[in-house]
Amino acid sequence: MPSRRAPTDDELRKAAERLGRALVKRGWQMAAAESCTGGLVGHTITQVPKSSDHFLGGVLSYSNAVKQDLLDVPADLLDGVGAVSAEVAESMTSGVLARFPVADLAVAVTGIAGPDGGSPEKPVGLTYVAAAVRDGPAVVERHAWPHDRDGNKRASALACLELAHRMTKEG
Repeated sequence: MPSRRAPTDDELRKAAERLGRALVKRGWQMAAAESCTGGLVGHTITQVPKSSDHFLGGVLSYSNAVKQDLLDVPADLLDGVGAVSAEVAESMTSGVLARFPVADLAVAVTGIAGPDGGSPEKPVGLTYVAAAVRDGPAVVERHAWPHDRDGNKRASALACLELAHRMTKEG
């Protein structure tokens, strides 16, 4: 069950610090593909000093056209299941790994931050986060956040950081 309150700046920073330590310990670098978070994952990671040791950068793919053009998400996938789906989140990880050939790990996030844009099938707060280790399968999580726009973005960013941390520890 999602938290009743959105993550704080301190919680986001601590998650980024944990992830950074785990990446450095493994000697890994990572990249991100973000949609509904609007760059918050990358921003949070780069708030931590020395994040350039493990964070390469990312693709902010808010529109479907950018998902297609920069992340190679197939148009028929976007048309069929929609941008807010497990399949697109997984495809985004593959695309960002292709764009950052030295990355060992990729994360992706796509969702509906709100307050508009939801439907009965895909309500506001619905988010998919994904992480993939190079040459491995992606892990995708589905979340349904109960917050306002800012809170949904923060919760999604935290979920991304936490999933990436678990993937880094498990390798």
